[in-house]
Amino acid sequence: MSGHSSGPITIHPVANKNDLREFVELAFRLNRGDPAWVPPLKGEVYGLLTPGKNPWFEHGKAQYFLARRDNGRTVGRISAHIDELALAQPAEQGMGPGTGNWGLLEAEDGDTAAALIAAAEDWLRGQGMTRALGPLSISVWDEPGLLVEGFDEPPTIMLGHNSPLYQAWIEGAGYRPVKQLRNFSVEISDGFPPLVNRIVAAGEKNERIRIRRVDKKRFDAEAKLIMGILNDAWSDNWGFVPLTDSEIAYVGKKLKDVVFEDLIRVAEVDGEPVAFMIVLPDVNQLLIDMDGSLLPFNWARLLWWLRKPRSRRLRVPLMGVVKKLQNSRMASTLAFMMIEYIRRDGVAKFGATEGDIGWVLDDNQGMNAVADAINATVNRVYQIYDKLL
Repeated sequence: MSGHSSGPITIHPVANKNDLREFVELAFRLNRGDPAWVPPLKGEVYGLLTPGKNPWFEHGKAQYFLARRDNGRTVGRISAHIDELALAQPAEQGMGPGTGNWGLLEAEDGDTAAALIAAAEDWLRGQGMTRALGPLSISVWDEPGLLVEGFDEPPTIMLGHNSPLYQAWIEGAGYRPVKQLRNFSVEISDGFPPLVNRIVAAGEKNERIRIRRVDKKRFDAEAKLIMGILNDAWSDNWGFVPLTDSEIAYVGKKLKDVVFEDLIRVAEVDGEPVAFMIVLPDVNQLLIDMDGSLLPFNWARLLWWLRKPRSRRLRVPLMGVVKKLQNSRMASTLAFMMIEYIRRDGVAKFGATEGDIGWVLDDNQGMNAVADAINATVNRVYQIYDKLL
């Protein structure tokens, strides 16, 4: 972060393609000096931000802002957005009526950050919102929260990263912490503690349980099945917003290339699918050198890697057990069985030595207990804030 603060700051709504390009490029310019920042693929960023491409816009609307100094230089950016599905959630679950969001904050200095946050708040107020919850980029399913612990290492696939300066700037704008999301790291080459192995062995003797790999040939049906379990499993979680059918199709399409049958499990009890676990190889280990572009040769590198990825770290972005089984012994048995089976395949077939699990809500007792049982330790913490407008 450089401090070229000269002259007053003006805030401009993003109004055309050039503005949008500046909005996207600014993150690259400001973060280029951070060795732990993984440049996203620019095509993905444009996809996220563009109505008609991202089905989130079927139930949400957003306004992007740029901050400029008097010399015309862009020194910051922010998004402000409202999600109709989030407004319809019960307030005690974190979202709810009157709650708008902002995110995608990048700023050269504290004054710029303050001006941008104020602009986002003004826009939300103008839309009738009474509370701002953030940062979210753009939905809770994308990159929620501000990184507040774990700046030294690059994040794995689908985890955000930001400057450590932002925390003080956001708190200085009157925001208070509402919820922490944790990411865990776990050593996987040597297997899990004896207790876990005993639970897995007991589960294997239970004839009601079947743990299966997904079938990539039936990809769309499997994606729908898994996301259906997810919508049920997470429906009582803090911050939950249901995924629509078009979002499920969109996520499926985006993940199709990084999904491997050996790394995903569905658990069935008495023939009914009740739990799943998705694990992804860490494509960030390639992206960190690509500067956001697949051209001219990065396509080939990526496709070659995706044919048979070797990945030191594997990430578990999503797992879920249907609501009716939650907090039961069956739920933890299924979780440990899926984790252990994927661990074996991850080590044998992908060369993995480490697992990344997250994010996990700080008050999700079940998942925190699972993390504890496999000796996982917290390696990144994301903070979500709110403020009454």
